[in-house]
Amino acid sequence: MDTAPIEAKLREVAGQAAFLQAELARPEVSADPDAIRRIGRELARMQPVVDAFHRLEATRQELAGARELRDGESDEELRAYARDEIARLEAEEAAQVEALKVLLLPHDPNDDKNVILEIRAGAGGEEAALFAGDLLRMYLRYAERHRFRPEILSLNETGIGGVKEAIVQVSGEGAYSRLKFEGGTHRVQRIPTTESSGRIHTSTATVVVMPEAEEAEVEIDEDKDLRIEVKRSSGPGGQSVNTTDSAVRITHFPSGLVVEIQDEKSQHKNKAKALAVLRARLLDIERTKLRESESAARRSMIGAGDRADKVRTYNFAQDRVTDHRIGLDLSNLPGVLDGNLDRLIDALVTTDQAERLRQLVEEEAGTPA
Repeated sequence: MDTAPIEAKLREVAGQAAFLQAELARPEVSADPDAIRRIGRELARMQPVVDAFHRLEATRQELAGARELRDGESDEELRAYARDEIARLEAEEAAQVEALKVLLLPHDPNDDKNVILEIRAGAGGEEAALFAGDLLRMYLRYAERHRFRPEILSLNETGIGGVKEAIVQVSGEGAYSRLKFEGGTHRVQRIPTTESSGRIHTSTATVVVMPEAEEAEVEIDEDKDLRIEVKRSSGPGGQSVNTTDSAVRITHFPSGLVVEIQDEKSQHKNKAKALAVLRARLLDIERTKLRESESAARRSMIGAGDRADKVRTYNFAQDRVTDHRIGLDLSNLPGVLDGNLDRLIDALVTTDQAERLRQLVEEEAGTPA
């Protein structure tokens, strides 16, 4: 494969990084905290590519020296040493080029964002609600293991520990990049605790994963577009959980979306949370429209995270978790539900990278993707 386009892109990235380093040294930039943060984020994203490119250049210099030794040395022992070095360095060069291809894949600007995660019980009645509760705990444990900061924004529970609907904000650098493939329909196969005959039931829950939207990304005219209602928060069974009107319900007229958040502490805080959820949902609608306009060949084989996508089955009788998108089976289901998701998520990320790399290679070769 012709690596010239990759080489050109590498030099372009190295040049951009050098330009940004120079920008940081300018007095007007160094006095602007927002500019420093913005440029710092860009540099942090580019630095792995620049470092890998420099390692590749060093390897190629060593390789050139080894070839010169092989071709110009009369001592057979040194020539043999040079041939061994050439074989080692050529393998190293090839591996570095492949790694750089992955690093050069287009960066998803949402990857560094916080996440709004919505979990809803699907088919299966109370057992589906219990399963939705299992998924909620799984993601909370996963977030804690990775030192993300999970916060439950809204929780609608059933009487016996199930969850009809939960909305969770997961904050932390790279949260969306780790959770973005979790969206879709999750299915559980197990004997419900309420089942006296020992029959295995199949129930479902849906997961929606949305990057948290910044205010500038979603335009909302609060005066014209929104109806904001406040009321007394209520807990399980409808009892009041505090004595102030702190629950906030926001209706967005243009889309018809409704978001309700209740918190014991603050009406102002609830409004901010509800607006964050609303913005995330509106951004998700726009991103869905964009995905639908793309050609089928350009969509990831992992799927778009649509609610209808069947993504994973949790089979208790066989102690097996199956990700249907990549055909991956794992044992230790209790460990997975305890938040040990890295083997699944790493495999999904790797598969997505491989698919995008294939498309990149086809584009460089002039083949329609």
